[in-house]
Amino acid sequence: MQSHYGIEFPEAADSTEGVKLALHSGLPPTWSNCGATADFLGNLYARAAARAGKNVKETRHGINYLANEILENAVKFRHPASGAIEIEARFQQGRFELQVRNYAEPAVAANFQTLLQELTSRDPGELMIERIEANAMDDTQGGSGLGILTMMNDYGAEIGWRFTQTQDGEPVQVDTYLTVQLVQ
Repeated sequence: MQSHYGIEFPEAADSTEGVKLALHSGLPPTWSNCGATADFLGNLYARAAARAGKNVKETRHGINYLANEILENAVKFRHPASGAIEIEARFQQGRFELQVRNYAEPAVAANFQTLLQELTSRDPGELMIERIEANAMDDTQGGSGLGILTMMNDYGAEIGWRFTQTQDGEPVQVDTYLTVQLVQ
């Protein structure tokens, strides 16, 4: 069974045009691993954007923020015994693209899909204001989707998610695809 939210995934990309990384369970994926991986991607692709005339510091910060948010979601929603979080990144024709694969418990995946259904069916700007106001009223609520909404609103990121489950009760494969135009 497969479900999809947000933008469509591209056809298989040329694997020679980017970077492939994996955060393996032998070195448990943690918040600090997300930050270090995002820093690496930001530094690597900011230089490519600079060659196309984009500000290095601004580009590095943007890629770092976007990659870190996607990776933190992969860690947060990760099935503990699911193995590696797989990461592919590329910078082509002025666009940064990031694809991340992880596995989640079925109940966790179902909750995330419910959130994504709302986030992808409404105007992200209006929804962001609503979520900020709701969080101000009750700062104990989590899972509001503000990180996703910030990527969409502040960075112009386009994001898609694909959930694939082969058998009931088995971990759900979660693929996330993000693309953002960095250089016009």
